Amino acid sequence: MSKIWAMMDVGKRSMMNSQTSLQTTAHNIANKGTEGYSRQRVEVQSNVPVGSGKLRIGMGARATQVTRTNNPHLEKQLEKEGGKLGYLESKQYGMSRVEEVYNEQINKGLNKFMGEFFNSFRELSNNPESVSARTLVKESADFLAQDFHRVQSQLESIQGDMDQQISSKVMEINEITREIAQLNEKVQVVELNGVPANDERDRRDVLLKNLSERINIRYAEGEDGQVTVTAGSSAVLVSGFSFRELSVSRSEGREGKMEGRLDIFYRPTESGSMTQVTDQIYGGSIGGLLEVRDNVINELMGEMDEIAYNLAGQVNKAHVMGYDRYSQKGDSFFDVGVEGKEGAASRISLNRKIIEDVGLISAGAQPNAPGDNRVANVISSLQYKRILREGESTLDDYYANIVGKVGVESARSKSASKSQESIVAQLGNIRESVSGVSLDEETAKMIEFQKGFDASARLIRTADEMMETVLNLKRV
Repeated sequence: MSKIWAMMDVGKRSMMNSQTSLQTTAHNIANKGTEGYSRQRVEVQSNVPVGSGKLRIGMGARATQVTRTNNPHLEKQLEKEGGKLGYLESKQYGMSRVEEVYNEQINKGLNKFMGEFFNSFRELSNNPESVSARTLVKESADFLAQDFHRVQSQLESIQGDMDQQISSKVMEINEITREIAQLNEKVQVVELNGVPANDERDRRDVLLKNLSERINIRYAEGEDGQVTVTAGSSAVLVSGFSFRELSVSRSEGREGKMEGRLDIFYRPTESGSMTQVTDQIYGGSIGGLLEVRDNVINELMGEMDEIAYNLAGQVNKAHVMGYDRYSQKGDSFFDVGVEGKEGAASRISLNRKIIEDVGLISAGAQPNAPGDNRVANVISSLQYKRILREGESTLDDYYANIVGKVGVESARSKSASKSQESIVAQLGNIRESVSGVSLDEETAKMIEFQKGFDASARLIRTADEMMETVLNLKRV
C-alpha cells in the first residue's frame, strides 16, 4: 500500500512540475516583445530516493527554482556600446544642425556675401563718383554684417536647443535612477528568501543600459544583489535603496563654456552644497551634446569672430586713410565696438553715418580728386590678401577651411554613428540568441510539458486503480 501511495505522490509532484513549467512557458511567450527580457526555465532536480531492503526506489523529481538565461558579460558589453552609440548619435545630430548653418549650396552664405562686398568696391573703383555704386557698397556691406549676425544667431540657437535637450535628459536620468533604487530594494527582498528576482533584474539591466545611453556611468553589484551607480567620476546616483538627483542651472562662463549655458550639478547629501559635474561627463547622449555645444560651436564662433574682427579692422584701416565724396577725411566703415575680438561677429555693423549718406564712403586717397579710386582698390584687394593666421590665409581660404572642416566632421560623425549602430545591433542579435524567446521553441516545450502533465495524470489514475484492486481483494 505504501508503494502505491508513493506512486501517487510522485505523479502529483510530476504534475505540479509540468504545471510550473507550463506557466513559465506562458510567461516567456507573453514577454516575447518585452525589452531586455531574459528567457526563463524551471530547474528540475531528482528527488531523494528511499531505501527498501537492498533497493533504492526513486521518488520522482521536484522543481528547485526558476532561472533566467542571461550572460552578464554580454549585458555589460551592450551597456558600454550603447553608451558610445548615444554619444555618437547626439554628436551626429548636433553636427548636422551646424552643417545647415554653413550650407552654401542651399542658402546664400557668408562666402557669397563677402564676395559681393569686395566686388561692390571694384565697381566703385570703376566709377568713384557714382551714387549708385556707393549705394551698392552700402547694401552689400549691410548684407554682409547681417549674415555674420545670422551665423552667430543660428549657432547660439543650436546651443540653446542642446541646453533644452540636456535639461530633458537630466530629468529622464533622475527618473531612471529612482526606479533603479526601487528595484534594488525589490531584488533584495525577493532574494532574501533564496528565490532569484528574475524579472526585477531584467528590468534593472534595461534601465542601466538606458542610463548609459544618456550619460557615462560606472556600476557594480554587491553581494546583496544591489547595484551602485556613479556618473562621471564622483556623482553617486544610486547607492542601495537611495538615489541622488542631478540638476541643471545656467552659470557663468569659463574656459570651454560660454556665459549662460547650462551646467549639470550634483548634491551628494541633503545638506551638502551643489557640485558642478559637467566637466566629468563625456559619454552618452549628454556627452555628445556637450561636445558639440562647448567645443565645436564655441570654436566656430571664435573663428567667425576672427573673420569679422580682421575684416572690419582692415577695411577701416584703409577707409580712414581716404577721402569721401565731400573731400573729407574718411571715418570707420564698420563698427565692431571696443570690446575686442570676442563677439565681433555679433557686433559688426555698417557705420550709421554711411547708412544715412553714401557720400561718406571713401574711394580716393586725396581730397578734391573726383576720379581717385585708390582706396576703393585697396579695400577690394583685401579679399585676396593674407590677413589671417599671421599672414598665412586669406578671408576666402579661412572661411572655406571652416566650411570644409564642418562638412568632414559631420560626415565622420554620421559614419561613426552608423558603424556603432551596427555593432549594437549585432550584440543585440547575439543577446537575442542567448536570452531571447523563440516562439517555436516555447511551443515545442509547451507540448512536451502538456504531454508530461497528461502522463503524470495517467500515473495517478493507474495507482488509483491499483489501490482499488487491492481493496477489492481484501473484501473478497
